[in-house]
Amino acid sequence: MRVGTRETHDRATPRAQTPRRAIGDVLLERSVWLAACAVLALLIAVAAFLVWRSIPAIRQDSANFLTTRTWLPDDTPPVFGVAAIAFGTALSATVALVLAVPVAIGSAIFVTQYVPPRVGVWLGYCLDLLAAVPSVVYGLWGMLWLVPAMTPIQHGLATTLGFLPFFADPQGLTRQASRSIFVVGIVLAAMIIPIIAAVTREVIRQVDPGLREAAWALGATRWEMVRIAILPASKLGIAGAVLLGLGRALGETIAVALVLGTSFAVDFHLLVFGKNTIAANIATQFAEAGSLGRSALIASGLVLFAMTMLTTLLARAIIYRSGSRERSAFA
Repeated sequence: MRVGTRETHDRATPRAQTPRRAIGDVLLERSVWLAACAVLALLIAVAAFLVWRSIPAIRQDSANFLTTRTWLPDDTPPVFGVAAIAFGTALSATVALVLAVPVAIGSAIFVTQYVPPRVGVWLGYCLDLLAAVPSVVYGLWGMLWLVPAMTPIQHGLATTLGFLPFFADPQGLTRQASRSIFVVGIVLAAMIIPIIAAVTREVIRQVDPGLREAAWALGATRWEMVRIAILPASKLGIAGAVLLGLGRALGETIAVALVLGTSFAVDFHLLVFGKNTIAANIATQFAEAGSLGRSALIASGLVLFAMTMLTTLLARAIIYRSGSRERSAFA
């Protein structure tokens, strides 16, 4: 009786068997982990290299490296710092954002809300193609065409709005072809518009259709629907897109080096010749710099690396938070 009961119990509750994983699944999982670790290791290696090669320059002038405006690392005694070039980097990126953000967001809204879907797809492709244009092409366009074309416009702005610090021309230099930070901002804006527009389009497409339908049901016009339903729901994602564009503008090198005149001024005059950025300064001076000068340039590159990494991480965090909020709200 016991034997029969035991056999019946064994047949009723068979032992759980763990399915064997295919060799291909194991290899794929390990390959993916290896690729992720390789990317992280590469990032750490780049940061370690920059820190290691920056040590001689930082030891030479550790107290004033972040505040000195002059860049003469190979003089005797050496005097150098990233204050002027960091200021120029931030100013050029800010001008680019002011010019690019309205155009990028407006184009994304137009493509997703105002045109038929098929037309919107092709317009999106055209915008994305701008991101594939090499930086040197933008730089040549800015140097050979935009600088001469903007000379009378900059002079007119300085004459009309010269009472504002941004458009002031204390030395009267805008009559000449001015390789100014304003022209650089236009070039950078053209380069980051596709990035901001592409991310903004995807963010807008993720907005719940129920919000649009509710706005239509309340009698809203198309613009009112965009203003009260689309933009509030996608503001975090749009902020992340703007920060991604900022990261691209901060690190741009060859286009800025071709367009911008070299100086180390720290002021808010957008229309006058000069100023410099970290990336352009590295590109133009690295070949002729001495050992300490190269170390100083690498140290400035470390500052730029930190700026772009923080900006990109913040942008990714905002976009991820925006996506998580949308998924949790409509799950």
